[in-house]
Amino acid sequence: MPLNERDRIEILMMIGVGDRMRTQQEVCRLFHEMHPDREPVSQSTVSRIERKYRELGHVRDAPRQGRPKINENVQQDVILSALENPHCTVRQVSRDLNIGKSSVSNIFKKVKYHPYRVRLIHELAEDDFDRRTEFCEYMMDHNNQNNGFIANILFSDEATFFLNGHVNRQNTRYWSQENPHWMQEYHTQHPQKVNVWAGIVRNRIVGPYFFDENLTGALNV
Repeated sequence: MPLNERDRIEILMMIGVGDRMRTQQEVCRLFHEMHPDREPVSQSTVSRIERKYRELGHVRDAPRQGRPKINENVQQDVILSALENPHCTVRQVSRDLNIGKSSVSNIFKKVKYHPYRVRLIHELAEDDFDRRTEFCEYMMDHNNQNNGFIANILFSDEATFFLNGHVNRQNTRYWSQENPHWMQEYHTQHPQKVNVWAGIVRNRIVGPYFFDENLTGALNV
């Protein structure tokens, strides 16, 4: 068990002063007699405590090494950075304020700021809403007429990977205490891209298939 400050002061008192000083061996024996249930101290420990007191005038523990605590002014600067630019990154705030990235993250966590991702939605034309209603009615009618109708439908989806710096949800955030429901419309047809298509029918996965051109044709499965 390590010695605390009170133990060190007790050892100093056992050493004594002037012509009533004890040897290190005597101090070790006396400390063990007074604390038989504790691990005995060594002569080198007694020597270090005595030397520290003579050099520093105290036997307190040295301050712990590490980064200094972030003061309130720095915390306010971090929060203001997010308020002025909700799309800022931890790396950007860390660089601008010259503090560690972990400190920035801890401050955001402390004030309950969360990096919400952008939600990408398809751009809709005026008649798209009516088409969606018509499609739902069509599906409901056919399903009522044929119970196996849904099982024979090939459900598919595609993902477009842009090669020219288009919005990437993995790298885009919005710092806020509440979800801002941030959305951005995007065009599905865009130059410099790779399209990936996959589908599922019954219990079978179809694909994935990769295309350089637009996915406007039909696939035979």
